[in-house]
Amino acid sequence: MAKAKARATAKKLKDKWKAKVWYRVLAPALFNNVAIAETPAADRELLINRVTEVSLQDLTGDFRKSHVKLYFKIDRVEGTDAYTYFIGHTLTNDYVRRLIRRRRSRIDGVYDVTTKDGAVIRVKPLATTERRVQTSQKHKIREIMKEVVFSYAKERTLDELIKGIIEDELPNEIAKRCKKFYPLRRVEIYKTELMKRPTTEERAETKEKKEEKETSEEEVEEKKVEEEKEETKTKEEQTEKEKEVNEEVEIEEKKAEDKDKKEKEPAEE
Repeated sequence: MAKAKARATAKKLKDKWKAKVWYRVLAPALFNNVAIAETPAADRELLINRVTEVSLQDLTGDFRKSHVKLYFKIDRVEGTDAYTYFIGHTLTNDYVRRLIRRRRSRIDGVYDVTTKDGAVIRVKPLATTERRVQTSQKHKIREIMKEVVFSYAKERTLDELIKGIIEDELPNEIAKRCKKFYPLRRVEIYKTELMKRPTTEERAETKEKKEEKETSEEEVEEKKVEEEKEETKTKEEQTEKEKEVNEEVEIEEKKAEDKDKKEKEPAEE
């Protein structure tokens, strides 16, 4: 009896596995919806809120970014494609440890910033110095760091902020501002966490603005084309008028020559 029950249980487990469908997990539009993983599920609803981890090297092919780990969460499924959104990133522990050495100072910051499209994201920058610095100097560096992070996020959408962090634009801006006070050896945004997604209304508004911008650009292009056509037409008209004037002048000159010839003929006789 025990063996029969075990066989029945094994059959049920096999049947459950056969019922599962493989889904392709796609990165957000910021990363061109690249396929980052495949996962099985018996029901598509079970995929919602699953989190997947991928290195930036796998997304971009840049081996120098293998220490950057990105986290995406599935929010919708269409067919066999599962779409995700960015929820944070972190640097590997070995990379962070390489930045920290003896006789150097480490300055950390934790800031919850709001982007232009209403998203709230926790940004954790890390700065290191060539030599040990005083506590007062650390406070000053943190103040500059905070000011740069808040102003940078305020002027950008969530996607633009993520791009600026990944491409080292924000760390470079922090290093540039701190250089006037104390030169830093290295600046990294070693961790981010998405606290609140962009609001739907602001997303729609941004989309409308983009469409308006595209429409205005098209109108400008059309206007340029029309102006060029008018200029060409005007030039052609001017050329035709010049030709007519030149022809009239030639006719008058010819008439004058004929008249002079006629006047000279009787005088010679």
